[in-house]
Amino acid sequence: MIKAIQWTLAMVGFLALLVVGVGLFLPTQFAVERSIVIDAPADRVFNYLVDPREWKKWTVWNQRDPKMEIDYSGPPFGQGARWSWKSATEGEGSMTFSRVVPNERLGYELLFPEFGMKSEGELILVPAGSATRVTWTSKGDVGRNPLKRYLAMAMDRMVGPDFEAGLANLKRVAERP
Repeated sequence: MIKAIQWTLAMVGFLALLVVGVGLFLPTQFAVERSIVIDAPADRVFNYLVDPREWKKWTVWNQRDPKMEIDYSGPPFGQGARWSWKSATEGEGSMTFSRVVPNERLGYELLFPEFGMKSEGELILVPAGSATRVTWTSKGDVGRNPLKRYLAMAMDRMVGPDFEAGLANLKRVAERP
């Protein structure tokens, strides 16, 4: 009985070391990118991006938790506009608009204090005839923790579908007459 317990503990220890050891060699950086073409001019699409209050009309995070507590600060729109949230299902975080080029680009910084994680993102608008191609990107670094590096590897699979659904919602609201 004691040998079985010792063997089990040794295997658990070995597996834990293996997970940590492999994690040390995984990348620390992640990047997510998705695009969509919206049949609307860039200025119309940009209006849904530059005002943080408009994000709840199209992002999936607000739709998954309608009871999400949201606090807006800074200017009402544009560079420096900020919103933070607390949610039972979506966690706690904040977004600050860091770079704004009207009708072309909105850069933001995203902070998740629960995980000690930061990332940067952009929504880039490029005219495509009478339509607009919107590309949503996010990139970040999970740091030195070898266990968080597994998160970096999975970020595209975790966040990518949210970007796709958000862009589809943005298309729906921006194309409305």
